Amino acid sequence: MRIEKVDVIVTSPGRNFVTLKLTTGDGVVGLGDATLNGRELAVASYLRDHVAALLVGRQAHNIEDTWQYPYRGPYWRRGPVTMAAIAAVDMALWDIKGKVAGLPVYQLLGGRSRRGALAYGHASGTTVEALFTAIRNLRDDGFKAIRIQAGVPGLARVYGVGSDQLAGQRYDYAPAARTTVPVEEDWDTAAYLRHIPGVFEAVRAQFGADLLLLHDAHHRLTPNQGAQLGRALEPFDLFWLEDCTPAENQEALRLVRQHTTTPLAIGEVFNTVWDYQQIIREQLIDYVRSSVTHTGGITHVKKLLEYAAQYQIKSGMHGPTDVSPVGMAAAMHLGMSIHNFGIQEYMKHGAKTDLVFEQSFTWTDGLLHPGAKPGLGVELNVDEAGKYPYEQAYLPYNRLADGTVHDW
Repeated sequence: MRIEKVDVIVTSPGRNFVTLKLTTGDGVVGLGDATLNGRELAVASYLRDHVAALLVGRQAHNIEDTWQYPYRGPYWRRGPVTMAAIAAVDMALWDIKGKVAGLPVYQLLGGRSRRGALAYGHASGTTVEALFTAIRNLRDDGFKAIRIQAGVPGLARVYGVGSDQLAGQRYDYAPAARTTVPVEEDWDTAAYLRHIPGVFEAVRAQFGADLLLLHDAHHRLTPNQGAQLGRALEPFDLFWLEDCTPAENQEALRLVRQHTTTPLAIGEVFNTVWDYQQIIREQLIDYVRSSVTHTGGITHVKKLLEYAAQYQIKSGMHGPTDVSPVGMAAAMHLGMSIHNFGIQEYMKHGAKTDLVFEQSFTWTDGLLHPGAKPGLGVELNVDEAGKYPYEQAYLPYNRLADGTVHDW
């Protein structure tokens, strides 16, 4: 069974998405997610101009060989654009293989290891009272684990904090603004470190000890500041503290680890297993944050998580709404099958996205399940996708009070 046609579809039903569509000579279609927030067209061009010609005529069933070909063949390796493109190819091939076999992809990965994948949602508020409303909304929707982000007094905007919700509303924060240049935000680390422990104290007092709480520092802190925050949050028993310091400096996590027992999640901006070698081997983290979409697809992330399993490190795959439903489905199938699953980030897509991507997964009692349809269980409505052309959008950036560009 050979690949006969390669299509790259860019659509923007509320978010920009890049979808790879592979069609075999027998008419079997496989979908892959190649979305890279703020750099979507770079990946689309890489697929159209450099990868597509490599795929036509190749055996669709040779997933491992086809993964290695665009990774090792071009000489230039790694990086988010390359790895998102390879991820899309990989997902599409697993989708095809599942459809030919008549099985959901998780069955091809060894079958299920659990009834469903525990997922966490996002709650935020500019005030503690607004945050409480967001938490109640998520609990009403079945979430048993919730990421807590809060506005900081004195700061106009804080990444991760959307508009304050009314009762019954869902979190629908889109950090990538439809602008020609990134939006500038302000930042004050000292104010943040003073404020956040009190937020978690209030949340625990209001919602009790059973609710699983997570927090994302979004690379904004030095290693010493990350250690301070982790220690300050210990009384509130976090499920994890995410990206407490820029992960590129892997040795820095030794300092954080020495000073706090708060579990650490790292790797949202990583895109290969080689980015993790030291921090996994030295057990400097507890959860791997890479997404299937940005890290070479199911084939590569499975290898990464098998390596992490040797050190009792679990998965915590990235799953925002700028990962398309195809990428989310791939994460669900992988999460169902691996033994060292931890938790899955889950933000619900909007109604327009759900019309473009027809999905079969279920959400019950705080657990995700990819469904029983063969392949990944997602179909692309090409006509509907055509109604939403690409819109230029960028993630924000931060400056300190003195004008210095800061990690955001």
